[in-house]
This record gives sequence, C-alpha cells and structure tokens, in this order.
Amino acid sequence: MINLETPKKQAALVDQAHQLAMNMLRPISRRYDRAEHEYPKELDMLAALIDGVSETGATGGAGAGGVRRDERAEETGAAGKVRNGANLASVLSVAEMCWGDTALLLSMPRQGLGNSAIASVANEEQLERYRGTWAAMAITEPAIGSDSANITTTAVQDGDEYVLNGEKIFVTSGDRADSVVVWATLDRSLGRAAIKSFLVRKDNPGLKVERLEHKLGIRASDTAVITFTDCRVPAEDLLGSPEIDTRSGFAGAMATFDNTRPLVAAMAVGCARASLDLTRDLLEQAGVGIDYDRPAQNQSAAAAKFLQLEADWEGAKLLMMQAAWMADNRLPNSLEASMAKAKAGRVGSDVTLSCVQLCGTLGYSEAELLEKWARDSKILDIFEGTQQIQQLIVARRILGLTSSELK
Repeated sequence: MINLETPKKQAALVDQAHQLAMNMLRPISRRYDRAEHEYPKELDMLAALIDGVSETGATGGAGAGGVRRDERAEETGAAGKVRNGANLASVLSVAEMCWGDTALLLSMPRQGLGNSAIASVANEEQLERYRGTWAAMAITEPAIGSDSANITTTAVQDGDEYVLNGEKIFVTSGDRADSVVVWATLDRSLGRAAIKSFLVRKDNPGLKVERLEHKLGIRASDTAVITFTDCRVPAEDLLGSPEIDTRSGFAGAMATFDNTRPLVAAMAVGCARASLDLTRDLLEQAGVGIDYDRPAQNQSAAAAKFLQLEADWEGAKLLMMQAAWMADNRLPNSLEASMAKAKAGRVGSDVTLSCVQLCGTLGYSEAELLEKWARDSKILDIFEGTQQIQQLIVARRILGLTSSELK
C-alpha cells in the first residue's frame, strides 16, 4: 500500500540533497545564469560525491533505476513487499536539488536524461558496459515538435554497424555529455514500432555538435543542436532488442518517458517550492502573515493566493511521488507519469510567475532569484512532452483509446 510520506530510510538522503542545494547550488545560481554556456566546475566535486553515494546503493542518481518490469509486475506490486527504491529516492532528491537550481541539476555529470533511457531500455550487459557514462538524450527534431512517433532520423544496418542520418535539436547537455542516446527509425514504413534508441559516443565519426542555443531559462545547462551524417554506431549499442515488434508498437521507447517524466515533475516541484519559501518570507517581512489555521477567505488577498498556490503544489508533489513509487514496485505507471508531468509542469509555471507578482518589484528585479525561477520553470512544462501532449496521453489512457483513435 502506498504511503505518500518521505520514507524514513530516504530521509537522510533528502536532507543531504537539500543541504547541497542550499550551500553549493544556490550561492552560484545567479553567476552561471549570467555566464551562459560556461561549465560550472563546482559540479565536478558534487558529482564525485553523488557517485560515492550511488555506490552504496542508497540511490541510482538522477537516472534512477529505470522502469523495468516483468510479467509478474502487477502481482509483485500488489501482494509482494512494498519497495521504496531508486525511483522514489531520485525524485525526492532531484526536487531538493532543484530547490537550489534547476539548470545546475541538469548540468550534473553522469546524471543526464539519457541515463534514464539507458536505465529503462538497455539490457543487463549494456547496463554494465555503460556504467559511468554521461548520456544526453536526443529526441526532438526540427519538423516534429512533441510528436516523437514521427521521428525522421534514420538508422540503416550495415553489417555489424548502424548508419545514422538526421538532426536533433534542444539536446540538454548535448555538448558536455560524453555520449548521446539518439532515437531513430529502422524503417519509416513500419511507423512507431521501428523506432529504437542508440547509445552514440561523441567520438563516433559523423556526429557533430552544430551550435548551442541561447535560452530564456536554465542557462547554466547547455542545449545543443546535433547532426548525424553517415554516423556509424556499433550494432551492440542499439539499446535493448533490435527486433521490430509491431504488436507492442511504441511501448518499448515510451518506457523511457515513464521514467523521465516523474523526474521532470520533480524538477518543477523543487523550483516551485523554492519560490514559495522565499515568497512567504518576503510577504512576512512586508507584514503579510500566512495563517494556516484560518480559512483563506478570512485573510488578505495575498495570503489567500499563497495558500491556493501551496495547495496546487501539494497535488503536484503527491502525483510525482505516486508515479515514482509505482515504478519502484514494478507497476505500469504511464498514466501516472504523464499526470505528474502535466500537473507539475503547469503548477511550476503558475507558482513561480504568481510569486513574482505577489512580491512586486522584488519579484521582477534581480535582487532576488524569483524572476530566474520563473524563467527556469517554463521549460519544465515543455520538454519531455508538452502540457498538451501529456493531457492527450492521459485522455487516451483513461478512455482506453489508441493514438490513431484520439489525436
């Protein structure tokens, strides 16, 4: 049975993440926001510390343990021992780190979104072989937007290699990571079922980082455009099975999103919490108290708005924890992962912008970090599937309709 409280065994990890966010990330947040594309060298020491914690088994890092299920998943989750494992630990620690700075969390070595794809899709031999890699994830293309099923990057087998051709945009950590998980199609005529992911190393011939984007937010994180021109990839670096199963369709590839969407939800939860905490302090300094023992309608307009924002934030956090808990317990969580991402992405933007408004000139100026958090949070409602895409996925799951039946 699920208990949506922070598990006791993970309390120390969550507290440690909060201390790191407060003492290491928050102090350098503004500096690297202004110095866009400059690598935050302070993260190397932090990454080494996280690697040490990961080796103890306390957490799997930002990539968590992946959404890996077997045929007994339902039975194990329902009747077996309840697990509070790597996925729940990851979302809780990611939320705390993003309380410090979302862009710096996204810049952490060996904690890229591509690592989540590896954790979800790779076979056991690949998991061991790729241990220690820092993997970006390349999905989005210039012409397809959020519709990952229409990927045009091709992968053609040539003996013991695949030859990749195509272009990927908005690749987080695309320049700094040492490898990239690339989504490509083996046969466009077979549609979604032929889409596979490949681990492509930066030194593979044919891979080129074309440019880095200048962005509204998360400026400490590099976002790249990458092209693949006759890029040769060993066949053993196709993640998971090379077989095209038209019956399962896009399910194998989508398992990656079941893992990464709760992580993005956690980023939004952490960034929004930072805004709420600072806003409450600033309001109290201005003489506007927040009384949790009185109805909102009996308090000032600012206090009532703040209480409403906190209620929305709580809902996002609980959905995030549910999606991660289900992954830990080997339960299908596609619906819950999309619900968490949709709710947290929207709440994150609403909360951070509302906090800017509540704090007036202090919120809009660079005297505080509120304006930065408002800029950072917007991407969390966009990448890994926009708000509209998440709502579409949720509707399909609830109504039991396929993608062709509900577009």
